Amino acid sequence: MSVLVTRPGKDGEALCQMLKRQGIDSFHHPLIQLEQGAGYTTLPDDIQHCDIIIAVSQHAVHWAQHCLHNHHINFPQHTTYFAIGEKTARTLEKHIKKEVISPLISDSEHLLDLPALKLVKNKRILILRGNGGRELIYQALQQRGAQVHYNEIYHRKPCPVDDLTIWSHWKTSGIKHIVITSGEQLDHLLKQTPNQYLDWLKQLNLYIPSQRIKQQAEKVGFSHIINTGSAANPILLDYLSGKFITGQQHDRQ
Repeated sequence: MSVLVTRPGKDGEALCQMLKRQGIDSFHHPLIQLEQGAGYTTLPDDIQHCDIIIAVSQHAVHWAQHCLHNHHINFPQHTTYFAIGEKTARTLEKHIKKEVISPLISDSEHLLDLPALKLVKNKRILILRGNGGRELIYQALQQRGAQVHYNEIYHRKPCPVDDLTIWSHWKTSGIKHIVITSGEQLDHLLKQTPNQYLDWLKQLNLYIPSQRIKQQAEKVGFSHIINTGSAANPILLDYLSGKFITGQQHDRQ
């Protein structure tokens, strides 16, 4: 079997190395690249005036830490911290040296179900994110009476697929599985895929981390979707290496 890994940066590279150690061939082809975001320059001021900070991804944590380090500033200790996903929470904890609250299932809906985010009237909340996304969190917390602001600490830029022969190469290389870790990646992949390869693409085993992306994939015609419930590399590896049996996969979809 061969796996196409589309997640960007070191996380994608690390997953390919993990697959290699399991004897599984993989191709790393990032669909987006990450750059400094519009909120990078304002973050030192933004974090001083909030009661709650929510990090939506590890990328948000990494870019925020990079910014604060350059300004010789630490994350404030008076703030309550939340993260979507356990790995994002653990990454943030390394920098703030205090507990980060996260839901068991890594999505916006389960984050909003956390008791600590139920009573937030008049609380000042900052959401660390990339360019776009997580509007449900913003809207729900505003409805609960909070003062909510975004900081777009990093920017996601689509990577064009310039070599059109790559599709033929992937197909003849026996790729049967593809890892997509965001709805944006899925949308960009479909836009880049030549028409003659769309049917082939949609027959691959598609590994995605959330119910939201699963529904998006179903709408565009993917037939074999495995919702891993997490974008953490060890969990993706467990699914790709067959440590989760079919019944367990269906339970998490």
